Amino acid sequence: MSQNIPSPEEFFGHKMGADRTLVRWDRIVEYFWALDRSLCVKVDELGTSTEGNPFLLVMVSSPENIENAEKIREMSFSIAHPKGLSDGEIEKIIVEGKTVVVMTMSLHASEIGGTQMSPELCYEVATSPELEEVRSNTVLLVVPSFNPDGQIMVTDWYNENLDTEYEGGPLPYLYHKYVGHDNNRDAIHNSQVEAQMVSRVMYKEWYPQAYIDHHHMGSYGARFYIPPFANPIDDKVDPLIWTEQQLYGAMMATMLEGSGKTGIESAATYPGEFMPTFNYIPCWHNICGMLTESSSAKLATPTYVHYHQLKPSRRGRPEYRTQMGFPHPWPGGWWRLRDIVEQQKIASLATLKVAASHRAMILRNMYMKAKRSIDAGLNEAPYAFIVKPEQHDELMAYKFMKLIMDMDVAVSRSTKEFKAEGVTYPRGTFAIFTSQPIRPYIMSLLRRTFYHAGPFSFNSDGTPISPYDLCTYNIAEFMGVNLHEVKAPFEGAFEELPSIRYPRGSVDEGASGWLLDCRHNDSFAAVSRLLRRGIEIHRIDGPVEAGDATFGKGSFYIPTGDGVEEDVKRQSKRLHLTFAAAPSSEFGRRQVKMLRVGMYQRYRGGNMDEGWTRWLLEQFRFRYKKLMDADIKRGRLANKFDVIVLPSDTKEMITGEGIEEYYKKRFGGARAPPKYPEKYETGLGKEGTEKLKEFVEEGGLLVCLASASEYAIEALELPVKNVLDGVKSTEFFCPGSTLHVDVNKESPLSEGVQDDLLVIFRNNPAFEVTPNPDNADLQVVLSYPDKHIMESGWLIGEKHLSRKGALIDAKKGQGRVVLFGFSPQFRAQSDATFKLLFNCLLG
Repeated sequence: MSQNIPSPEEFFGHKMGADRTLVRWDRIVEYFWALDRSLCVKVDELGTSTEGNPFLLVMVSSPENIENAEKIREMSFSIAHPKGLSDGEIEKIIVEGKTVVVMTMSLHASEIGGTQMSPELCYEVATSPELEEVRSNTVLLVVPSFNPDGQIMVTDWYNENLDTEYEGGPLPYLYHKYVGHDNNRDAIHNSQVEAQMVSRVMYKEWYPQAYIDHHHMGSYGARFYIPPFANPIDDKVDPLIWTEQQLYGAMMATMLEGSGKTGIESAATYPGEFMPTFNYIPCWHNICGMLTESSSAKLATPTYVHYHQLKPSRRGRPEYRTQMGFPHPWPGGWWRLRDIVEQQKIASLATLKVAASHRAMILRNMYMKAKRSIDAGLNEAPYAFIVKPEQHDELMAYKFMKLIMDMDVAVSRSTKEFKAEGVTYPRGTFAIFTSQPIRPYIMSLLRRTFYHAGPFSFNSDGTPISPYDLCTYNIAEFMGVNLHEVKAPFEGAFEELPSIRYPRGSVDEGASGWLLDCRHNDSFAAVSRLLRRGIEIHRIDGPVEAGDATFGKGSFYIPTGDGVEEDVKRQSKRLHLTFAAAPSSEFGRRQVKMLRVGMYQRYRGGNMDEGWTRWLLEQFRFRYKKLMDADIKRGRLANKFDVIVLPSDTKEMITGEGIEEYYKKRFGGARAPPKYPEKYETGLGKEGTEKLKEFVEEGGLLVCLASASEYAIEALELPVKNVLDGVKSTEFFCPGSTLHVDVNKESPLSEGVQDDLLVIFRNNPAFEVTPNPDNADLQVVLSYPDKHIMESGWLIGEKHLSRKGALIDAKKGQGRVVLFGFSPQFRAQSDATFKLLFNCLLG
């Protein structure tokens, strides 16, 4: 079976995971192309990463299966979508089909074990005589690096710092151009190219029966977490997912113990709740999605752990002692990258052995899960989610539908008028029926969420435990799309759509000027592009009627000029926008310009909120310049910038002061601040803070996102108080919910924003203006209502938010400070609040 293919040890000159040795991505790619010579291996380059590195998918199976890969792929996809299949066709797939297992490695680039392990795993599966049944009955699809760019960054950083005090330390900047660790929060929106490639393999092409994502965790707990997930688990997921996790996990645990691996835990730490990660989302698609987490070394440098340093888990394992799910504690000692490689490889082989030996059962389970979901949608409420014809931002509804269709949700359109729960809807109305194979996914994404705060959600002292991510992921709420959840059966004529076609944009030709609706997010992208072309643009001071449409305050007016109509037509076609002829130019308006924007960026591991903000501004074609500490400390900022954006961050990380105390408070002494070379020990300090204050007082606009607002309040001595500061979690707790806000429509910052606005609140500040002689200098743009504040999620202590500020625009000297009590650009997923940020960037 080897076809003279070198083993990884022969190719690289050492075992994978050898002490103080990391293999760079380019060399790993070379090895896989060498392995591609095997009849049992097929390597495909799916595309390139964000920064242009090859992104590989490696198939390992028998020569016969590789030759028949397309037929196997079709069977795997069909058994997951059985609607229209006869009983005979289903049985034929169960008899002839193969189990398909996808494994992804090192999504988080500093969690290096998976990528280092992958050549060894693929070589053994392809060549070992003992794995003949695996090759015959399964198709293994491996993504050797989910983040090639980060793998290169981490490897180069590690090698640069060998034999220094920084050896094995973390990267001082994000290990992805934009999103860093949050690349594993992109499994729904697929904004990054790496996510798009993996999701296409998973949900558009192969639809595997099992999926594993190999990760690392901290160094002072169990050595290896394996399935199943911990409590609480989501009751919307088919129970077969949870029982299959136990099946795979039992084989992993048995093989690991048989190989002398200790410190293995399951059903702890990582709960089975809905979140936008690549290891969780498959479960809501009837795929047995699984996660492993290896205890970390210092990258490839061994680390020593004392027995008394080993800690319990925050969930499921209350002490470091033998218990069910943790039968053989590790006694402490040296921990190496090779240990990680071996345990991940054993867990991977165990998964394949289960998939091979239980092939028919697993394929039948896949059919049963899909059928149960289809049947539930026919017999249980809700029956559908109707996209209401009237939307604040019509184009956002199309973006929403495309997003869910890309993740295998079927969207239908009515061919006739119909009625649902007494509401009459016209022909052409869109509906998402819940009678689909992935009903759990639809329910989790589209239905109002009330987080179940049960006994698994509280510590023994009564303090609440934060979910691993948010308490809700209702993307319709995030995007500002209005849905009608239909709880009663209804009838109508519908056609399932193969794809979403956006409405065609239009331009009234020969006009003396055009109006562009500011309710559309994409209008800002068009305006950015037109401003870059030097085209004159204004914003109107009040409503203007043009034909049958009314353009609200803040909508854009573009007077005609040489070549302007052609530029406007290009943006209309590109962005599906309507440019309506203005009835005249006799209305109040103000000219806008593209402001000079600076974005604060720090080291100390980088800031994901900053990365997401950069990515979002680039998508909407806003210009910005990165501002490092030295740039700010040089001063004269008002001569260079109109706006400076401080992404969400703590006061300590912004200033670089009090870092040790911050780590003690945040991690309870369990983690020390990492060491970086001096040039990466960043922070504005008092000097930088003074320069920011000078910038504002000389007329600049300082935009502070979420936690950065707390820094600005103190640093610039603003008469604003965070009313949640110091409030105990038993009194107030809101770890990721959608909240209602009242919108002050007089503020320029709220132009284009919908009245019934929801914001994503995740342990953020809330504001109160402290009494002062200049109260009028502070404008509350968004505030929380008196009561009924939460739409979806989990909120303890609503009274603490009642009538408090969520967004404040404060005058300071000749300038202004905008304080956001949330992240309006949260992970580039909170489309409904983007305009609040965009309005800050247009003068």
